Amino acid sequence: MQDVFITGSGSFLPGVPLDNREMESRIGFLGEHSRKLKALTLRQNGIRHRHYALDAEGTPLFTNAEMAACAVEAACDAARRDPVQLQYLACGTTQADLLVPGIGSAVHGELGGSSMEISSHQSVCGSSMMAIKSAWLNIRAGQHRIAAASGSEFSSRWFQPDFYRAIDFTSMSTQQAMQYEFLRWTLSDGAGALVMEAEPDPQRPSLKIDWIEQKSFADRFPTCMYAGTRSNGMEDYRPWAHYGSPGIAYDQGAIVLRQDFELLDQMFPVWMGYFLEVLDKHRLSPGDVRYFLPHYSARALGEKMKTLLTHSAAMIPEERWRNHQQEVGNVGSASIFLLIDRLLREEKLERGDRILCFVPESGRCLASFMCLTAV
Repeated sequence: MQDVFITGSGSFLPGVPLDNREMESRIGFLGEHSRKLKALTLRQNGIRHRHYALDAEGTPLFTNAEMAACAVEAACDAARRDPVQLQYLACGTTQADLLVPGIGSAVHGELGGSSMEISSHQSVCGSSMMAIKSAWLNIRAGQHRIAAASGSEFSSRWFQPDFYRAIDFTSMSTQQAMQYEFLRWTLSDGAGALVMEAEPDPQRPSLKIDWIEQKSFADRFPTCMYAGTRSNGMEDYRPWAHYGSPGIAYDQGAIVLRQDFELLDQMFPVWMGYFLEVLDKHRLSPGDVRYFLPHYSARALGEKMKTLLTHSAAMIPEERWRNHQQEVGNVGSASIFLLIDRLLREEKLERGDRILCFVPESGRCLASFMCLTAV
């Protein structure tokens, strides 16, 4: 089995960074409750700036695939490779531009250049690590020598007020409305990518991928963050395509994106238990980690993560944590790519530095870990 190295990384964040006062110019308000829940959400998530791939009139500036392709091109530039040299492309996203075909085909089409093997990965935040692992394993098995993986999101198009016209907010409690509003004021747009090769760059720091671990706990949980059905309860569960037509599904409120906060709270002990399992499996002590790159959806949830890790005696020293969500927003499957890209651009990595990446996903409860070593 071949070793695999990250030799380049790239980011693409559309438009100018928008502060909290400018958000409604892109996604609007849903009703009288929106202003209050916006303020509440922003206090919880701690985000100060984010990017949207929509202009002030709501016109899309890019497609999801175009943003991913821009990130792949940036990663190729950093690796001093031409995209035409790619032999394998793995792409992850929450929702591609089209229902069919997959995001991999769309991104390859935007890149052009040459024929290659591709794969598409659709989940939520965890689709990032699914794509990375797919590219890693292909190189590791000797199938290819140079590959790229991307994660990209165009969340803001889900948050236009017209998406919610079938939802009656007037009779809802604040808690009920929050399952819709939290995601609107938290998620944002952008893309990130990595180039992986069978050899490190001899002139600049590269990151050796030591291992990747990922596990789903969908056998224990119903859907938590979801769109395409109006309820995550078994008695009301019906996929959107089973309503007879997309219009009927829309009228029944089956299209909009939701988050079940009671379920989310139940997932944290499961994620932390898996964290301990992975550390034990790989005999990795928290003190061995030079940089910790956790993705979390809100600052408040990051604080909860710190509390649970401290109580479990598995807390990585806080000064080693790197997370810039407050500056770029929660970009879903792109987030871990953006964190790695920023680490490579801004930190003075020393040979032997260990980097631990952590991506929990609330979609139906899964978690991913990746360990890297600077070479």
